[in-house]
Amino acid sequence: MALKSVTFFVSHECDASLSVKIIGLEGRNAYLKQSQKYTEPELSKKASNFIPNSDMFVSLQVFDSESGRHLTIPVYTRYVPFKNGRVWNQWLTLPIKINQLDMSSTLLLEIWEYNGDSRSTFGWLETPIFNSHDYTLKRGREVFKFSKDEENRVLAVKDQNIDLINDYDTGELKSSQWLDSAVFSALEERVKDEKLPIGSFKFTIQHKITRVPIVYTSSEVSNPQISIPTFHNLERNEVHDNGNKSEPEVKISLGKSHDSTLFFYDPDQYNTDLIEEKFRRLERSSRETDTEKYVKPDAKKRDILNSIIASPPGTKLTDHEKGLIWKYRYYLSNNKKALTKLLQSTNLSEESEIKEVLDLMDVWAEIDLDDTMELLGPQYTNISVRSYAVNRLRNASDNELELYLLQLVQSVCFECTSTLSDKSNSEFTIVDIEHTNNEQGHSGDIADASQCLSNSFDRNSVMISPLAEFLIRRAVKNFRLGNFFYWYLRSESERNTFLIHILESFRSRLPEQYRNTIDDQILLVSMLRKFCEEIKQSKETTVKKQEILLHLISTRMRPLFKSKTITLPLDPDVVAVDVIPSSCKVFKSSLSPLKVTFLTADNQHYSFMFKVGDDLIQDQLVVQIIKLMDQLLKNENVDLKLTPYNILATGKNEGAIEFIPNETMGSTLSVHHGILKYFQQCYPSESEIDGVEPWVMDNFVKSCAGYCVITYILGVGDRHLDNLLIQPDGRFFHADFGYILGYDPKPFPPLMKLPPQIIEAFGGTDSANYDKFRSYCFVAYSILRRNAGLIINLFELMKTSDIPNIKMDPEGAVLKVMEKFAFDLSEEDATVHFQNLITTSVNALIPLVIDHLHNLAQYWRV
Repeated sequence: MALKSVTFFVSHECDASLSVKIIGLEGRNAYLKQSQKYTEPELSKKASNFIPNSDMFVSLQVFDSESGRHLTIPVYTRYVPFKNGRVWNQWLTLPIKINQLDMSSTLLLEIWEYNGDSRSTFGWLETPIFNSHDYTLKRGREVFKFSKDEENRVLAVKDQNIDLINDYDTGELKSSQWLDSAVFSALEERVKDEKLPIGSFKFTIQHKITRVPIVYTSSEVSNPQISIPTFHNLERNEVHDNGNKSEPEVKISLGKSHDSTLFFYDPDQYNTDLIEEKFRRLERSSRETDTEKYVKPDAKKRDILNSIIASPPGTKLTDHEKGLIWKYRYYLSNNKKALTKLLQSTNLSEESEIKEVLDLMDVWAEIDLDDTMELLGPQYTNISVRSYAVNRLRNASDNELELYLLQLVQSVCFECTSTLSDKSNSEFTIVDIEHTNNEQGHSGDIADASQCLSNSFDRNSVMISPLAEFLIRRAVKNFRLGNFFYWYLRSESERNTFLIHILESFRSRLPEQYRNTIDDQILLVSMLRKFCEEIKQSKETTVKKQEILLHLISTRMRPLFKSKTITLPLDPDVVAVDVIPSSCKVFKSSLSPLKVTFLTADNQHYSFMFKVGDDLIQDQLVVQIIKLMDQLLKNENVDLKLTPYNILATGKNEGAIEFIPNETMGSTLSVHHGILKYFQQCYPSESEIDGVEPWVMDNFVKSCAGYCVITYILGVGDRHLDNLLIQPDGRFFHADFGYILGYDPKPFPPLMKLPPQIIEAFGGTDSANYDKFRSYCFVAYSILRRNAGLIINLFELMKTSDIPNIKMDPEGAVLKVMEKFAFDLSEEDATVHFQNLITTSVNALIPLVIDHLHNLAQYWRV
């Protein structure tokens, strides 16, 4: 009798990845009764309880039933909007090869549904990968009929009709064209007629169909782990009877579930490559020669050097790039942009290298302010490098220092005890705390802070770094600069007590007049803080809180102005001579913030909002960056009529915000039925086609363009019609910067907030104003891209701050800003990129839906 030949493939030779197709899910749950919505409200969160084709997704991973552990991470189906049924038709490829599978390997499938803001298991099943009766890898479709039990477990029942279809697909059944069409038509009718009971489901998957079956086989291989020193086998020494060490042939084991991970001991894991390090030292330890000073790169290397130098701040250089910069360091000494790259290429812990670089820095081309800010970052702890940066800061004007003061104070925080440990360094200034504490004019708050600090230090003198000393000397000479320096230090000192020494040193050097002014400001802020706390604790209605505020201002604050005037800390150019109780109010909010209006020395009104319980450091940073960008644009003769109002954090959870008369876009639309009609009421013009004074529309177009670019770069989120503000003179601006750098509480946030009402006020997308708007956007984006290094360095300096959206991911925060500048694009491509952003934002639909939902939420709150 002749033997029947069988063609097959063995699994241990199959190097292909395991793939499974998720086809679909049929069936639906019983709908919730009205009573269940109240007795079991958690069930209302699951859409499957009231929508027949609710959104779901499937996860798939390989599981080992013997060891009880997962062999792969789960892979998920992509989102599919279901219409007439839950059909995915998606192949999922698992990160495991077929030759790595065992007979105990199973597929673990989980069906997930959305449960409010989270996800929950709708059902799950486990099915073997290999057939148990013939040890072959499953092929074709597999259907599971199930009913959900209390534990959401899927009870699988095979569909017998599928076996025939699989036999046909794999070639087990002979194909006949006329019979095939008739059979498949009958099967389709049978499927349509089959109705699943409520609560019953049918889940279908498909395994890959191979030409020949794949039969499970196991092979014996040498165990590679026996020769690797691990904590499991360091003391192991198996020897055969003949005295030779054995390397036994064993099957690959999945290990035990309770002890399945081997820890490999590699003492050199985190060490540098010794060969590379030796090469670097030999290359750089050779004596300097005259020829080395005159070596120049060829055209190809010059292009590489220019590319390295043009890379954004914070870019990690490769060892090859560092070697190239070092080799041509003398050639690059005339390039002021190359110094920071040279310092990145230098091992600042190597005495020979740092000595040569410091000598070279003395003859280097004078660097710009943006590179100076980079040298003051936490990565440069060498005091000589930081002193070099401070010397470059001396060329900056007081106005420039004010723009960067927030980051400079943060840079002082880096100079902690590790940086200031060398007391013999002549760059430091020694300050006598005891002498400082005896100075006159100290407020109670500062005295308390000083007492706490004195208890923690056993010395009477401290050292002040070159940067802190420089800032103190400049702040003493200019009171406006000194005002912000004091309040920035005071706010930051609550987080870094080390700064209290610097704060005391600064106060001790102030002229008596300036010191008294600071004390008056402290008294005013302390009074406002107490007002906020008393009103918030009163638990009264807003009307009653208003009465309490008027009483407090009339009886406590107003008498203060009878004997003195107070320079406002929010703007030291404004001197308050009186407070106006009738213009003060309490805002309807859980924090009960106060609006306080003062009469100034030039007979004007100045208002600001003071709140306690909200940290304003993030808003303060954003407004500071907006002021900087406004100045950068004006330096190029581009005035986009921005409104960078003042914000000052006077403590960790308190601060003041300048109050500018405005209308929210939401109120403008509801009251005036359009932005253009609002302008027509404020500044009408019969001679103009749009009925508005041309300078008003010019202000509106320019300011919209400016904030469009700036909020895109900063990734400002949570934009809605209540924090988009318009002034009567046409100036448009943003408020409330609680979400920046791409963070947003709403789903699908737009990259750029450009409401259609603004485009309508321009006159539509075909109007001249819209063309002007786009032109201003392109010009502003181009200018800010040219100054991107400075902006990125300022964010680099804020990485260690407590700003919420930076603290969550400091490295990612800087990368998000870098991404918005699109460094990989040319000037022309960047303009096209921004043009596409504008077009996408104008045509976006989701922001309109979000705005309507926000308005609805505000309505129900009221």
